[in-house]
Amino acid sequence: MTVAVFTFSLLGAMAIGMPIAFALIVCGIALMTYLAMFDSQIIAQNVINGVDSFPLMAVPFFILAGEVMNTGGLARRILNFAIALVGHFRGGLGYVAILTSCILASLSGSAVADAAALGALLVPMMAAAGHNRASAAGLVAAGGIIAPVIPPSIGFVIFGVAANVSISKLFLAGIVPGLLLGVGLCFAWWWVVRKENPARLPRKSIGEIWRALIDGFWALMLPMIIIFGLRFGIFTPTEAAVVVAVYSLVVAMGVYRELKPSQLPALLVSTARTTAVVMFLVAAALVSSWLITVAEISDQIVALVKPFAGNQTLLTIVLMIIVVIVGTALDMTPTILILTPILMPIVKQAGIDPVYFGVLFIINNAIGLITPPVGVVLNVVAGVSRVSMDDLIRGVWPFMIAQLVVLALLTLFPVLVTGPAKWFGG
Repeated sequence: MTVAVFTFSLLGAMAIGMPIAFALIVCGIALMTYLAMFDSQIIAQNVINGVDSFPLMAVPFFILAGEVMNTGGLARRILNFAIALVGHFRGGLGYVAILTSCILASLSGSAVADAAALGALLVPMMAAAGHNRASAAGLVAAGGIIAPVIPPSIGFVIFGVAANVSISKLFLAGIVPGLLLGVGLCFAWWWVVRKENPARLPRKSIGEIWRALIDGFWALMLPMIIIFGLRFGIFTPTEAAVVVAVYSLVVAMGVYRELKPSQLPALLVSTARTTAVVMFLVAAALVSSWLITVAEISDQIVALVKPFAGNQTLLTIVLMIIVVIVGTALDMTPTILILTPILMPIVKQAGIDPVYFGVLFIINNAIGLITPPVGVVLNVVAGVSRVSMDDLIRGVWPFMIAQLVVLALLTLFPVLVTGPAKWFGG
């Protein structure tokens, strides 16, 4: 009965148009009332404790870094380097989109920011080259969701806090799976453009590639700094966020000089607004999370999936299916905050590596960002690329399927995640 109260109170509040953060609080109040333990002080304490976390300080710095990179010329230089490197291939602009998505993912950790930047820059170029505009926009949207997987990742930060799992280990474990998502997109793009006859960009000379590399050197150095710093324990993920933000500001203002001091207030206000939304969601989710524990909802879910508990792979598949279904209706952050306290006890009881599960969980949630009808990244790309939502949904399907195939491979072969994670983590 507690599961029904939890589910229907949450869905009911969302159905009447209540913001998800408030719906989570209403859900908590409904559970407390059902359990005859309503106390407004408990709600207030959990809301405050929800954001009283040092690792969560990384969120505003990663968001700020993404804003700076798109405004300060770092993203554009990375795009120019990718064009110089792979733009001359058949369908080369698609591979440029994928390569740029992977590099930008290692800088900002924000799927929306990366997809918006590439959608505005690349989709018109791809359409002018003869590509189907909907397919081009779908590829950019699918490429954008690599951002929550390759470190630094805001999704890993939130999951690590909610699940009490090492964020550094999550970051390092996400590198290879994120790159595999890019490889999957390459195969899907090859399949999509095989019948098209797009215009090809001229092959760049070694000198032009070298100049593009030198021009984008300071932007391309940032992923190396992050991985090196985390691998050798020079800084924590929270400190890495500060390094990313400060480095981006220094490069954008001091090296490239495209970010003016007069633009900083607008960037800071935009960062503050986005951070406030994320933090309030986290704070509100702790109310439900605490009550999920008190009401022993996880134990009831364990009983439901008990027939699969004897096989870790089968259990992981079942949990991933649950996340896929929830991801079609909820945004990434609420899904993480709602499902993590429910699923993690099941994961630990079954002996599944929490870091491995966390990587699959975030990939699954990232795919949810391009899953209709809610898909936030779909809405953003549709807006910046001027493609109707119906056309974009048709255009994104091949790439979503490719990423689901990668998720299935990672589920069936855990070594694809745990092996590289052990190597990177030493």
